Amino acid sequence: MSALISADDLAVALAREEVRVVDVQYNLVGTPGRELYAEAHLPGAPFLDLDTALAGPPGDRGRHPLPDPEVLQAALRACGLDDDTEVVVYDQRTSLSAARAWWVLRWAAHPQVRVLDGGLAAWVRAGHPATSEPAAPHPGTLTVRPGSVPVLGPTSAAEMARAGVLLDVRSAERYRGEVEPIDPVAGHVPGAVNLPMTELLADDGTFLPPDRIRARAAQAGVHRDTPVGTSCGSGVTAAQMALALHTARIDAIPYVGSWSEWVADPARPVATGPEPG
Repeated sequence: MSALISADDLAVALAREEVRVVDVQYNLVGTPGRELYAEAHLPGAPFLDLDTALAGPPGDRGRHPLPDPEVLQAALRACGLDDDTEVVVYDQRTSLSAARAWWVLRWAAHPQVRVLDGGLAAWVRAGHPATSEPAAPHPGTLTVRPGSVPVLGPTSAAEMARAGVLLDVRSAERYRGEVEPIDPVAGHVPGAVNLPMTELLADDGTFLPPDRIRARAAQAGVHRDTPVGTSCGSGVTAAQMALALHTARIDAIPYVGSWSEWVADPARPVATGPEPG
């Protein structure tokens, strides 16, 4: 089963009561996701907050570390999810935060999760209704079992950069260390390869077709059997890249702490400038 679902296919699945939708609208800066949800969301979709449910408090492990399993479980149950629930998550448009939800649910041993490709914008564009009426699902019974998919930490991320490919999916300027709008140090993990996530998205916010993703990944040294990790600023876009590669049948392991965790320890080396060679 594909990790992505189109708006029209989702409409059919909802009409048949085969899936439950969860809203994960989110902005790193700008209008908070909860306010976006209040303005418009899919009918029946409860809101799941990235900062409080899909991540732990910021600190030495980064700005969006792994969530506390009990906190995550309570949030997912509040969304009405059971262990056998087929879930579709979505955000505004680019699946940035929806991909984080997709990855965290799999990490929590709930693999029956897909992402609405193109998010709420694709849903509305296809002529399907949105609402401002909040959803109030009956509490679910889902059990979180953390660690069900692998995750990179600082040591394993450095090893991935040496023995496989660690993709830094931030903009080229941030990768090279020319600008750093958020974290206190600019640059990248030594040995990481730059592949901006924006290059794998179409203009409408949907993911590129799998063959084009494979071709662009190959240019970065990633092939189907290549050990690969993904890194970004705080682990959100890293999950988005992991989802993009997953659609092309390339397994990738996110470095959840990403750059915000890496630079929390001044003893860790920092590279700047373009990729060597």
